[in-house]
Amino acid sequence: MKRFEGKTALITGAARGIGRATAQRLSSEGASVACLDLNAEGLAETVAGLDGPAKAFPCDISDPAQVAAAVGGAVEAFGGLDVLCNIAGVLYTANTHEMTLEAWNRVMSINLTGTFLMCREAIPHLLKTRGNIVNMSSTAALGGHPWMSAYAASKGAILSMTRSLSVEYVKKGLRVNAIVPGGIATDMHNDFAIPEGGDPMLIQRIVPHVKYVGPEYVASAIAFVASDDGKYMNGADLRVDGGMLS
Repeated sequence: MKRFEGKTALITGAARGIGRATAQRLSSEGASVACLDLNAEGLAETVAGLDGPAKAFPCDISDPAQVAAAVGGAVEAFGGLDVLCNIAGVLYTANTHEMTLEAWNRVMSINLTGTFLMCREAIPHLLKTRGNIVNMSSTAALGGHPWMSAYAASKGAILSMTRSLSVEYVKKGLRVNAIVPGGIATDMHNDFAIPEGGDPMLIQRIVPHVKYVGPEYVASAIAFVASDDGKYMNGADLRVDGGMLS
């Protein structure tokens, strides 16, 4: 399939995991891809492995100036913007009563504020192409995930922001949707750790009954939603979790 022929996609978190898999999938379907991440080395590896036009933009998405420069650079390099995939994020686990404000703020600044800053900067360009945004939420936004209160709060807020943006811009031709993955076999998933004193029984309810899959399965869902095949989807959240919350 070449559903993104002649289109430009900007993907955050493209240095690894779901972000890299999404860059690979959209590139394979014909997109020119602007790849953003703070990890410049991983970003270069992603771009080097893509099928078509691609460019790396090292960027801290929690920094408004860097976001503006990266989005502007992508639009200048490729002549416009059709799809924004907000995938960059961090996971932090801790007993909430032991969580520092610094840790809370870091999760929020990257996961939530970073998504907002990317949307704010990209929307004027997406309105010109009647493009779309795909935000990354999590099953942590829908079901109780212990020791992840900051992460869950950030991902729940992303769902709310997605719905708000979808209504705000619907008559201007801009679609905004969210993907809701469960546990996926990525480096971020491997970062999960039960804090000292945590009861492992608490996570049994959020473990799928099937084997964890790789990020390419989330990327395929993103490609569907971002393509014209998902044209009637707006303000939706698509769960990709192996039936974990069913």
